Amino acid sequence: MRWSIYTRTGDDGTTALGSGARRKKYDLRVRAYGTLDEVNAVIGIVRLHVGGDQTLDAMLAHIQNDLFDVEADLCLSEKGPGGARMTVTDIQVEWLEQRIDQLNADLAPLRSFILPGGSPAGAYLHLARTVCRRAERIMVELNDEPGEGVTPSALKYVNRLSDFLFVAGRHANDKGASDVLWQPGQNR
Repeated sequence: MRWSIYTRTGDDGTTALGSGARRKKYDLRVRAYGTLDEVNAVIGIVRLHVGGDQTLDAMLAHIQNDLFDVEADLCLSEKGPGGARMTVTDIQVEWLEQRIDQLNADLAPLRSFILPGGSPAGAYLHLARTVCRRAERIMVELNDEPGEGVTPSALKYVNRLSDFLFVAGRHANDKGASDVLWQPGQNR
């Protein structure tokens, strides 16, 4: 028998968490991992525009996989079948920090805020960063809800990811040389 993409179980406006519990599709937990899915999709677009930057492309591929770990962490608000639970680890957070330091080492210090743009990869990385910040806000809100929770490592990972995406955006813009700088009051 062939697997079908549609199950009809969500026709009532609910979806299943990893534990099997049903939640409304607008539930904070569902919004959190759905927004991270958006981040992942934008990163997929970025990867189409990184050109020959194999180092950045490999980093982004690694992050795409890790994002599924974060989504699984959020999807399993409690232990799933068999008592197992996917969680993001501090090792994944440390990996991101090392990549941030690696990319940031070649960038000139900032002297102004940066506007999204420069190159297609840079612009899409800034888009991914803003969607990531939205996901982080939803995760913090979810964590503050009684009876809910978000693992500390997941919160740290998403916070660090937005930092990575900012630095990667500058890196993609000729290591900052093609950054579009904010000019305060320029159009007054």
